[in-house]
Amino acid sequence: MSQKIGFWSVFAIVTGSQIGSSIFMSPISLAPYGKFSILGWLISGLGAIALCSVFAMLCAKFPETGGPHVYVKQAFNSVTAFFTGWTYWVISWVSTTAVIITIAGYLSPFMPYSNKLLYVFVEISVLLIVTLINLRGISFAGNAESLLTLLKFIPLIILPIVALFYFDATNLVVSPQIAELPTSKILGQVALFTLWGFIGLETGTAPAGSVINPSKTIPKAIILGTSCVALLYLLNSVSILGLIPADQLANSKAPYVDASQILFKGSWYLVISAIAAVVCIGTLNAWVLTSGQIIFGLSKDGLVPKFLGKTNTAGAPFVGIIISSIGIVPLLLLTASDNFAARINSIIDISVTSFLFVYLICSIGFLKIMIKDKKFNIWLFLVGIIAAVFCSWVIYETKLQTLLVASLFTVSGVPLYFFWFCRTRKAHYQAIS
Repeated sequence: MSQKIGFWSVFAIVTGSQIGSSIFMSPISLAPYGKFSILGWLISGLGAIALCSVFAMLCAKFPETGGPHVYVKQAFNSVTAFFTGWTYWVISWVSTTAVIITIAGYLSPFMPYSNKLLYVFVEISVLLIVTLINLRGISFAGNAESLLTLLKFIPLIILPIVALFYFDATNLVVSPQIAELPTSKILGQVALFTLWGFIGLETGTAPAGSVINPSKTIPKAIILGTSCVALLYLLNSVSILGLIPADQLANSKAPYVDASQILFKGSWYLVISAIAAVVCIGTLNAWVLTSGQIIFGLSKDGLVPKFLGKTNTAGAPFVGIIISSIGIVPLLLLTASDNFAARINSIIDISVTSFLFVYLICSIGFLKIMIKDKKFNIWLFLVGIIAAVFCSWVIYETKLQTLLVASLFTVSGVPLYFFWFCRTRKAHYQAIS
């Protein structure tokens, strides 16, 4: 039985990785920014399209399983590739944590009572189910993602279009605390929050070895997918922010449920809540799938111990998937809190900043490869510069504390680097000398 996936499965993985917790929870984070939030989506949308163009071109040139570390290795060296791949793998756990928290938030209307332990139990249960799905192999997980992607269109197109008829510009109020900040700092912060919606734009490159004709299929899927996501975000952000008062939105657990209660009578909000939870499960599925492919690619390239990429009879890298899922559980426990907005915002800050490090090194690597390439294309080079400048600007506007915490994910790979990677490389060079 073939374990290869095609265009629509890759498209579903790309859109599924991006559309999920971000779109359903971003109104909470963006409520204090008012009109600046709309500008933030435009800025991060353009930056995301530049970044996905970079990844599309890199994947077309190097269609191998693993994603970012593959391109960094080609542009720089194995050491840089190791830390890039390790960082990317570990922060995929953090991103997954935010998705799971969002799922529990949208399932809250079905819970008999609000309790921190109950939420954690639901979160771990959902993670276990999705992990089991991915242990069935990439073809099964990819098909599941295609089905889950179709469900996104119900709450993310119908609801915002209806909400536009109730749009109230007075709801787009900038909070006094935000208004005191310099415009550059406001835009930097709002870009950090809105960029969270595009994290995952590169996930379609991770399973390249399991994709039919990857050098053509993947670039088309990630560019088209990210462009559709950008338009969808803009539509939803304008409608939800214009429908619900900012102070009410900032304290919400499930903005789309609140929106449906305003727009529709009866128990329709339960339908929206259930669909939103299922959509986020699709995002979770895409991230668990990607996480497994990341560690599989690292193992295949000899950058981590081989056993981490060991596959089962379905072709799924089960050791890497299980370790990733186990690594998420402590994060769910450590972030358990009654303050829902604080849980999401803290994870977004750290996770997006960490991803920006990966995106920046890939953009710089792309520029280096372009310079070496005999067929130099000035327009492609310009796209690479835009992507690198965008990442650098958002990093520059990020708080120092957030940068330091985000860097810890890279530092966490140092023990493995010294105790395994260095020794393995040394033994390899001694064997060939």
